[in-house]
Amino acid sequence: MVFKGFVILVLVLLVLGGAYYVFIPSYEQNDYKPSFTELNEMVKQGKYKKATFSGGCFWCSEYDFEQRPGVIEAISGFAGGTKKNPTYNEVAGGQTDYREAVQVIYDPEKLDYNVLLDLFWRHTDPTDEGGSFVDRGFQYTSAIFYEDDEQKELAEKSKAELEASGRYDAKIVTPILKFTTFYPAEEYHQDYSNKNPLRYKLYRKGSGRDQFIERVWGDEKNVPLSNSKEFVKPSDEELKKKLTPLQYKVTQQSGTERAFDNEYWDNKEEGIYVDLVSGEPLYSSTTKYKSGTGWPTFYEPLVEDNLVKKKDFLLLFPRTEIRSRQADSHLGHVFSDGPKDKGGKRYCMNSAAMRFVPKADMEKEGYGEWLGLFK
Repeated sequence: MVFKGFVILVLVLLVLGGAYYVFIPSYEQNDYKPSFTELNEMVKQGKYKKATFSGGCFWCSEYDFEQRPGVIEAISGFAGGTKKNPTYNEVAGGQTDYREAVQVIYDPEKLDYNVLLDLFWRHTDPTDEGGSFVDRGFQYTSAIFYEDDEQKELAEKSKAELEASGRYDAKIVTPILKFTTFYPAEEYHQDYSNKNPLRYKLYRKGSGRDQFIERVWGDEKNVPLSNSKEFVKPSDEELKKKLTPLQYKVTQQSGTERAFDNEYWDNKEEGIYVDLVSGEPLYSSTTKYKSGTGWPTFYEPLVEDNLVKKKDFLLLFPRTEIRSRQADSHLGHVFSDGPKDKGGKRYCMNSAAMRFVPKADMEKEGYGEWLGLFK
């Protein structure tokens, strides 16, 4: 009876949770991530650069920076103090001269330091001398730590421009300091938003951070990509009017459409698939293959930077969710049982989260740069 009950429970969860299999998929191991030491070695070799910021709770700062294309890794930790190997309890308890901080490792060929500065200013309160939002104390105050004269000059310029803009009623008090020390926080703090999504969302909502950003920046809160016009996500009310009930459920509530009963699962036409809400290009018909699952499936994305990967635990086993970067639409999941000769990935998507642009329409819709895929 116990085993039978377990089987029934699994079947119910598969139906309600929207599994992309008619059987339980294999667990996908996390993609390899270089260690803190390895990343800093790459910085020394000139492959990447690093930038360090304190913007209050590092769970939130880490999340905000990691969404940016060109960021290799954002590491939660402690900056600017003197004690060796400080612990979270020591720093959070105000027992050290460290601030909670995030060290951003980024690819300078894809991302400019000015964009990181812009992102920092738009995701913190630079007028708060006593902490950041709900977190109080020196350890939660904001700061920019510069690595060299160039970073110092750019940081000071961006601060002066922000002060002159009149954006804030109070004086900007964020100091610009020479980088001295940074220690990574304990492992359970790294990628906290992925490891503990519910606790993170509850904390963030209750902290007042997003409410402050919305009040001060409004429609300008999102830093535009350097090579594209700014995308502003429609309000929830607008989305409900624009999308069908199924499209809204899939993209905004992480739902799943039925297998073999969706628009693109068997589509064989040449073209690309773009995010339904934002239009950002996601996949190409050239990498679409028949997986037998009943959903449109690809072995690689068209633009890797347009996808965000997150762990979800909606079923009995962890899966890697795929969301679009600009619109934050739920798209589907990626698994590690795809074609081995194509990299081994299986991107299993929802038709209801995408729009198909036929090859004949790509030029007039602004996707002409991808026409070379079909020659």
